Amino acid sequence: MEKQDDIVIVSAVRTPFSRFDSAMADIASIDLAVMVMKEVIRRVSVKAEEVNEINYGCCVMAEMALETDIPARQASLLAGFPPEILSVTLDRACCSSMTALRMGYRAIKAGDAGVCMAVGSENMPRTPHLAPGLRKGIRLGHIKLVDNLFELGYGAKGFSPVAVDAGEVALEFGVTREMQDEWAVRSQERYAEAFAEGKLKIGEELMPVMIAQRKGDPIVIERDESPRKTTLEALAKLKPIYGSPTVTAGNAPPLSAGAGAILYMTRKEAQEKGLNPLATILTSIGTATKPRDIAVIPALTIEQALQRVGMTVDQMDIIEINEAFAAMPLVSTKILAGNDEKKWKTLQEKTNVNGGAIAIGHPVGASAARITMHLAYELKRRGGGYGVASICGGLAQGEAVILKVE
Repeated sequence: MEKQDDIVIVSAVRTPFSRFDSAMADIASIDLAVMVMKEVIRRVSVKAEEVNEINYGCCVMAEMALETDIPARQASLLAGFPPEILSVTLDRACCSSMTALRMGYRAIKAGDAGVCMAVGSENMPRTPHLAPGLRKGIRLGHIKLVDNLFELGYGAKGFSPVAVDAGEVALEFGVTREMQDEWAVRSQERYAEAFAEGKLKIGEELMPVMIAQRKGDPIVIERDESPRKTTLEALAKLKPIYGSPTVTAGNAPPLSAGAGAILYMTRKEAQEKGLNPLATILTSIGTATKPRDIAVIPALTIEQALQRVGMTVDQMDIIEINEAFAAMPLVSTKILAGNDEKKWKTLQEKTNVNGGAIAIGHPVGASAARITMHLAYELKRRGGGYGVASICGGLAQGEAVILKVE
């Protein structure tokens, strides 16, 4: 039953997600955020001054440091939002843009805000190498450079690379390397089918990125750049990365650039503005568990989210679990199925129905926003229903959101 204080999504948009070596690789993540922040309100004719709070998720701090931090504040001002609007930059690894959604959800529930925006933006290919100690001066000898993308820095403080944790835990749950490769092929094939059917087009989930050139017409990017054809035979030849027993470059997503934004408010506010909700947010939840269990955390988070709204996973028409690696949706759906093989297959069939990050890319700060809006758009295409989206973040953090579409 609809309630006036329901919190509803009224607009959601993202850029295409890039390849590592594309023209988007030179665009600052702050500038990618500006694009989606402008577009998400333009689509529904909401004025910039009507937004009360902007929460901005990101992860790769080294890239943002090129513009000296506080990307939320910089992006909101560059996008034309009034200086009085509150903004927060947050890093909760890959969970970040869904954590941003949850922060605004709480603010609206508490009566501290009426209209909120969740943003996620990342440009992993633009991440610079670091030269620690250089400020002190080097009298003689070579300069050491540190690649912040290598193992995503987890080894610096003694943690295992997430690919190692995910691969080991997958095997403990009986999820083999071959199964992960099969999922990766499935992700590519499902994305290709969805694209051919027009499910990923400009004007819905996607907006174009236009890159001005010194001479000639601008470069226009209108689709995700990473999807490719592959086979099980090709994937089987790839060596595991970072010492993982199962995770390879083929059953993991590419490092990407991209941004997304979600605008949401109470149903009452939407009605007063004459806006038709895209989806109702039934709950938004954050979790964490022991660092090694990164492949498990999406399932634990979904279970807690479902418990909060008194529903079961069987009532979900669609499930989105971010493909940080193929291990994540496979392990998590197996847990959700209670080790029932038949139910596990059923849950797999309605998980990432149009492919996932293995095909699309994973600009870490933006991916949670992507799976949230994709869930909403796909439910809308199907005429409504319920869905849950969940994502893992480094060292086993989790976020989930449950949506209802009329």
